[in-house]
Amino acid sequence: MSPIEFWFDFSSGYAFLAAQRIEAVAAELGRSVLWRPYMLGTAFSVTGARGLSSTPLKCDYAQRDWARIARHQGLTFRPPADHPRVALAATRAFYWIEARRPDLAAAFAQRVFALYFTDRLDTASPEAVSRLVPEFGLEPEALLAGIAEPALKEKVRKIGEDAVARGIFGSPFFLVDEEPFWGWDRMEMMAEWVRTGGW
Repeated sequence: MSPIEFWFDFSSGYAFLAAQRIEAVAAELGRSVLWRPYMLGTAFSVTGARGLSSTPLKCDYAQRDWARIARHQGLTFRPPADHPRVALAATRAFYWIEARRPDLAAAFAQRVFALYFTDRLDTASPEAVSRLVPEFGLEPEALLAGIAEPALKEKVRKIGEDAVARGIFGSPFFLVDEEPFWGWDRMEMMAEWVRTGGW
C-alpha cells in the first residue's frame, strides 16, 4: 500500500501538532509515512495567501489555538518570539540526510520540530541546524557543505514547485492514495477514509 505523504513547513504550528501523531495514525492503518518538508512560501506565491502568523486576527487565534491543543495533549509548545522563521536550512538538511540515510530522515524531522517549538532552534541557520546531526552519526561539516551545493538547492526548490503543481498548498497537508486532506484537523477524516475505502 502507498504511504501517507505528509507535507509540511517546519515553521507551521499545526504541522508540529500533526508530527506528534502521524506515525501512530499511519501504523494503525498499516501504512508508512513519507515525510515531505517544503517551503510554504512556494504555495503562497501561487495562492496569494499569507501565513497565519502574518494575518491579523488569525494570528492571535492561531497562537491561542496552538497553545490550547498543546495543553490538551500534554505537549510543550514555545515557538520563538520571532516565529515564523524561514526554515530553508532545515528543509535542505532533511533532504541531504534523506539522500544518504533515509532511515534517519523522519527522526531528524521530528527533532527539528521538537527543538523549534520547545527550544527555539533557528531553522534558518545552517550552522544551528548542523549542530543537530552528530546525534544521528553525521558530520556537521559534511552537512554544511552538502546543503550549500547548487544541486541540492535546486532539488529542494523543485520539490516545492512539484508539490504545488500537485495541488498541495498548506501545512500540514496529507495525500493518501492521491486523496488530499488539508490541515491537522483532517487527520481523523483521513484515517476514516483509508479504513472505509472512501465515500
